[in-house]
Amino acid sequence: MTVDSGVLLDLFTDDPKWGDWSESILGKYGQTNTLFINSIVYTEISIGFNRIEEVDNAVEQVSARVLEIPREALFLAGKVFFEYRRNHGTKNSTLPDCFIGAHAAVSSFDLITRDTARYKTYFPNVNIIHPQM
Repeated sequence: MTVDSGVLLDLFTDDPKWGDWSESILGKYGQTNTLFINSIVYTEISIGFNRIEEVDNAVEQVSARVLEIPREALFLAGKVFFEYRRNHGTKNSTLPDCFIGAHAAVSSFDLITRDTARYKTYFPNVNIIHPQM
């Protein structure tokens, strides 16, 4: 099971709207599954820390493991990003989402996220765990 950076940032920043949901969902799935993040998520969450040891400690506190992205997922991310741009997509945050979604797809991981639209569109076979709105 992989975790999107937004969920971790909710927890690390004690987000008033999403912090409780993120803590609850990570606790729930962390009890019965191994939680993974990849290097893209690691990069995105590292912005809020001053030292690498602080990031590593935060990742360890949520019992997540960092996995490298398989080449197959890197290839898929490129294809999905190209399709997104061909469909006139302009958001800059899309490429990291392509890496995260492709990693989940290729590795057959469920994905814990709050940002469902692009993942559902471009990675329809990935099981998305998200807040019920």
